Amino acid sequence: METRSVKKKRLLDEIYASFSCGEDRISDLPDAVLHHILFFLPIKSIAKLSVLSRRWRQIWHTFPDLDFTTINVPSANLIPKISSNGRNKKLQTNRTSAGGADFIDQVLSLREKNSGIRVLRFRENLSFSRLNALIRGAVKHNVQELDVEVATNDYFNFPRSAINSDSLRIFKLKSKYPGFRLPPSSIMKNGFKNLFSLSLSCIIMYEQPSLHDLFMDTSFPLLKKLNLDGCSGLMYLHVSCRVLEELILENCFQLEHLDITGPKLEKLSVKSCFDSYTSGTEVKIICPRLERIIWSNNTITDQSCLENLTSLIEALVGFFVLLEDLGAMKLRSVNDFLSGLSHSHSLVLDNQSVEILSKNNHLAGISLRPFSKLRSLELHTGFHKHNIPGLANLFRSSPATNTLILKITNEHNIQRRKWNRDLWQLSNSGEERFWESQSNAMNSFLQHLKVVKIHGFSECESDVSLVKFLLKHGKVLQEMFLCAELSKSRDSLHREKIKSQIMGFSKASCDAKIVFK
Repeated sequence: METRSVKKKRLLDEIYASFSCGEDRISDLPDAVLHHILFFLPIKSIAKLSVLSRRWRQIWHTFPDLDFTTINVPSANLIPKISSNGRNKKLQTNRTSAGGADFIDQVLSLREKNSGIRVLRFRENLSFSRLNALIRGAVKHNVQELDVEVATNDYFNFPRSAINSDSLRIFKLKSKYPGFRLPPSSIMKNGFKNLFSLSLSCIIMYEQPSLHDLFMDTSFPLLKKLNLDGCSGLMYLHVSCRVLEELILENCFQLEHLDITGPKLEKLSVKSCFDSYTSGTEVKIICPRLERIIWSNNTITDQSCLENLTSLIEALVGFFVLLEDLGAMKLRSVNDFLSGLSHSHSLVLDNQSVEILSKNNHLAGISLRPFSKLRSLELHTGFHKHNIPGLANLFRSSPATNTLILKITNEHNIQRRKWNRDLWQLSNSGEERFWESQSNAMNSFLQHLKVVKIHGFSECESDVSLVKFLLKHGKVLQEMFLCAELSKSRDSLHREKIKSQIMGFSKASCDAKIVFK
């Protein structure tokens, strides 16, 4: 397999070889073909080719994909500049000020007047005025994709020259430090009529904490992908774009209200959002075509309303819990949120989610809406007796699941009882008795379960009791994988004894195979 670096070297060698042999066939190729070939090279190498001939100079001045992230600023002054009389000049860069921005500006100034820019990508430390100038230059050349990451000395305003661009299709703006401010919604709503994808990172929104009317059909009629990361001060967000297919929202810690309505939304990812100290928080999601949702490390809202998620295939859910004592409102909100995912085919719940479901008997005793389409259930849990009610609740609510994956995390602050068959062979342990009491309620779950994978398995009572129960009642169980955590050598003999005991457990399915890893 040819690596990217080897491919770059081979392309350059072939181009230079065509000149050295006196027969230049490569230059006769159409512009579009040459542009495609040069796309695989760093921009510095492409610029150097412009000294070969007038033909290659024209190719460089019309090259549509300008990725300046592949060049180091100190080497910019090695790129040849062709003057009006055809003689070579060296690009003069000011290394003490704008540096790479000077080089980018000079490259844009050398372009042929009617040559469009397909992609402009750069990462720079520069002033807001310089950033504005570079974006204005790109817009003049009908740039289609802008990918910009900048750091400035102070907060800066969103570059308005990009708003009214008719050619811009993809716009990514990331401020490494300290952030930028959006213009008033009235200005934003009048532009971006042809934008397909928008990604904004590190936005300062304390002066306009509500975006209830910006991301609408009237403002972004063609928007298919929206990514908002680090919106400081954002409290209310309403997204309702008719053709939006993917929405990513991250690190919006002051968010209180999230309202998403998307008739074509297929992917939703929300991570590290919502205010932990404010009451009245809520989330509302109505997306009939949603296929994948990632809900990770988010504070539990007071109210959750997930409606009409009938196309859901995969859901990954995790909550951030600030207080040990969760109130009834938030516990009910978690129940409502999970019930809203009832159409999902695959469900992954992190450790905090299982903990919350087992937080008190009140919620654990409430049946979730059945996950009637669920085929794969993956649970991350610090498996111990306090989590068992929540696990049982999930098993009862998963009547058609055929694959169960448990990833057991080691919680050092919780003592887990070791399994000892000699003590319990005459009288079942409390955990065994609990699981046996659930066998009728879990009948459908046990009749469909085919594959069980337990990662972090140990010879603790909780682990072995569950394994024993599933083997005893899993009527169609085919495979059980027990992936043990690393143990000290002195425990190996005890572990081998536990393995032998597990192999002797009663099995409801004659096809069940136990694999130790």
